[in-house]
Amino acid sequence: MLMKLPMKETLLMVALAVAVLLLIQVMGTAYGVRVLVEASCYAIIALGLTIQWGYAGLFNAGIMGFVALGGFSAMLLTFPVNQSFWESELSGELGMAFLKLFAAIALVAAVLQLHRLSVPRSIRVPIILMVLATLYLWVVNGFAPVSQSIVSQYGFIGGFGLPVWAGWLVGGVLAGGVAYFIGHICLGLRSDYLAIATLGVAEIIKAFLKNSDWLTRGTLTVSPLPWPVPGAGEVGFVMARSLYLSVTAVLIAIIFYLLHRAYNGPWGRMMRAIRDNELSSSAMGKDVNQRRLEVFILGCVLMGIGGAALATFNGIFDPNGYLPLNHTFLVWVMVILGGPGNNLGTLFGAVFVYVIWVMSEPVALFILNSISYLGDLWFAWEAPSDFTSRALQARVFTIGLIITLVLRYAPNGLFPEKVQHHH
Repeated sequence: MLMKLPMKETLLMVALAVAVLLLIQVMGTAYGVRVLVEASCYAIIALGLTIQWGYAGLFNAGIMGFVALGGFSAMLLTFPVNQSFWESELSGELGMAFLKLFAAIALVAAVLQLHRLSVPRSIRVPIILMVLATLYLWVVNGFAPVSQSIVSQYGFIGGFGLPVWAGWLVGGVLAGGVAYFIGHICLGLRSDYLAIATLGVAEIIKAFLKNSDWLTRGTLTVSPLPWPVPGAGEVGFVMARSLYLSVTAVLIAIIFYLLHRAYNGPWGRMMRAIRDNELSSSAMGKDVNQRRLEVFILGCVLMGIGGAALATFNGIFDPNGYLPLNHTFLVWVMVILGGPGNNLGTLFGAVFVYVIWVMSEPVALFILNSISYLGDLWFAWEAPSDFTSRALQARVFTIGLIITLVLRYAPNGLFPEKVQHHH
């Protein structure tokens, strides 16, 4: 189904296309296609946020964590197998450590069911806390010697050598699984609790990935990650990146089509009704918390897939590289600028904001160097030596200025949500 765009949206799309062509012309085709690929990965992540915030009004402040889980999954499943580790005795010891972990999880699940035996709360809570502390120490003591031996002898366990699509798919499932536990606990409370929980979980995920050297190599990073298309060494930089862009474009088209159908269907109307008036929706028999949990999980699945695609394209998994500014704040700017609840606006916002993000630094550096040259020529000024670091800060300034202007003059985004009314 083709959508007929009004004049304003059409002009914005044309302006964006001109900006992209100008970027390619000035910076080169290889660099321009790279920016488009990264923007397309961010677009997938932003679509996940727009269905959470735009469809259901859920404030997710931990996007970084779900993106990192996607990157971790892409690394673990697609990186080549470390045969030397798996043929050693340490693989069996690691398996025993995981058996302890699964046994501990089963025991915790059993203890949490004590209320079914009518055990008083005053007794149940101390028992649960004691069991949790004991099992935690038991599991940590099981993993500590094995993980240290793995790092000292083999570096890390390596990957599973599976196809790239498997890493992307599992990345979405893993992010959705974590979202289920967060949402199951927090979605029944006020919305600010969800924001706090997601923010905390994102930092916990990053800390875990950064400190699990046996699993992720920690700060040493893992590279190169295999691509789903021929690499630059086979077909050249431009062609390889263009093929990768075609993969992400097809993925975006599929996601966009499914979301468009869902938004305009009964499910989408129900989500908007819950967002706009929770009490009346609940009074009409809708399970508000269950529906919110569904959309929260779905959004995080897309974030995991986008994070996996982004890590695969960069060819490296670096836990230190996941930053709230780059992987949470920037995605929020994309959605707010494009228009929450508008899928097309989200795609526009993702490409527009990312182009501005990557081009702010070189443009600012050019302006500073020009001012320095003219100042030296006319007034014999002595230029500062830290222009590069100052130009880097122009990214944050430019994005902040843009979002301020948008919130002032287009509070609903450049592509406001348009709800079809059925008579």
